[in-house]
Amino acid sequence: MPPAGGPTVSIVIPAFNEEERIRACVVAAIDQTEPADEILVVDNRSTDSTLAVLESLRAEFPDAPLRIFRQDAEQGLVPTRNFGLDQAIGEVIGRIDADSVIEPDWVQEVRRIFADGTVDAATGPMIYYDMPLQRLGHHADDALRRAILRLARDYHFVFGSNMAIRASAWRDIRGVACRDANDEMHEDIDLSIHLQRRGHRVVYSSDMVAGMSARRLDDNPRDYASYVRRWERTYDAHGIANPALRAPMVVFAAIYPVMKGVRWGGRVRRRGLALGLAR
Repeated sequence: MPPAGGPTVSIVIPAFNEEERIRACVVAAIDQTEPADEILVVDNRSTDSTLAVLESLRAEFPDAPLRIFRQDAEQGLVPTRNFGLDQAIGEVIGRIDADSVIEPDWVQEVRRIFADGTVDAATGPMIYYDMPLQRLGHHADDALRRAILRLARDYHFVFGSNMAIRASAWRDIRGVACRDANDEMHEDIDLSIHLQRRGHRVVYSSDMVAGMSARRLDDNPRDYASYVRRWERTYDAHGIANPALRAPMVVFAAIYPVMKGVRWGGRVRRRGLALGLAR
């Protein structure tokens, strides 16, 4: 149970074909210094063993507040996210990706942040758990996200792999948040814009930490460039011309070759160590 006076916290995890990563994600959500009141995993037409893994987790952790849903009406992150947020009963709703691995004190930090009744949404930095020098990368990620927020000024971003929103704020923007049927935008930036336009306060906490995969770096340059241009498409869809808001697009485009090289180098080193141990 949450500490006296602390808000209740739900965690929503949309999932599509995540059999390799969903276990680590859910176990991290369960294994918290302060437990979440519920953990909702919403499967969206997975064709792999995602649902089987979830059912095995429910059997393995019978006392965990794990709720498993299927959202088969529509394919896509936004309708699956919306379904989960609508089902959640917590006063605060955490929203993470199926490859996110939240730190053990994540729920505790979310409750601390939202004890301030003026906070409507919160987000924090990432640790790329499948990259070398993870802790150094975490500090760099934190510094980068803080710099982006300073440049953006009035638009305080929430990052979909590591965010929480007050349920009342979600209900307020639910009807205006974009459906993005063509899957062209960053859905979390869309939420950020609607939160800002409705006067909701978004905060950033360096202590609200989640791990995530750097698998996006495995994209070829064309696909990665299309991913980066989602910022542009999101702002264009909302009629926003502020050049400062393009900062994330510039930064993520610039670091791609460097980070891809670091990721590749880490794989080579791990492969070399594995071969050495096998001999």
